[in-house]
Amino acid sequence: MDKSLSIIIPCYNEIETIEVILKKVRQAPVEDQEIIVVDDYSTDGTREVLQGELAPYIDKLVLHEKNQGKGAALRSGFAHASKEVVIIQDADLEYDPQEYPVVAGPIWSEEYPVVYGSRFLERVKHERAYRMNIWANTFLTKLSNVLTRQKLSDMETCYKAFRRDIIQSIDIVEDRFGFEPEITAKISHKGIRIHEVPISYYPRSKEEGKKIGLSDGLRAIYCILRYR
Repeated sequence: MDKSLSIIIPCYNEIETIEVILKKVRQAPVEDQEIIVVDDYSTDGTREVLQGELAPYIDKLVLHEKNQGKGAALRSGFAHASKEVVIIQDADLEYDPQEYPVVAGPIWSEEYPVVYGSRFLERVKHERAYRMNIWANTFLTKLSNVLTRQKLSDMETCYKAFRRDIIQSIDIVEDRFGFEPEITAKISHKGIRIHEVPISYYPRSKEEGKKIGLSDGLRAIYCILRYR
């Protein structure tokens, strides 16, 4: 398989980080890359810079006419992907694009069709993460594993890479963060074993723009049970 990569960046009110992350993505060690940004109706100036000064960094810009959520943004982004492998990249600075070959590599080599980048496979990787988030992620991942028969350590990770034909064959229903357990369950329904690789993680606080909250955790539990 050729080493090409569609990078889907869901974006909502990320004016402080969007320029930096786009430049980091362009500098990632992937020669054949396609950057697809989905702006989920940002109101802080993000949309304007994406259409203006940052346009040269973007291959495809998708604009939502109302705020719908991360799942909806990813649904739009996946539909526009054209490269052999597709990966998700958040618009903040928590994940390092230099690690794309680590996550996409097992798909390029045709060892696995779906790979998740785990923040928790190596203890040193998550020492900076917030303890409450670790506990919540651990609980949700274990619950998901019971119902999907996967053996994941980090179901809620951002870095998920897929063979394009697989991700485009899945009907994504969830509009917000329920996408994570939904996509894991629906991949499992196809009989696909998800492979994990360790990645780095640089967490940010709510004051710095973290958007996920308690309601999203409760929705995740509902989605794990719904899509099992």
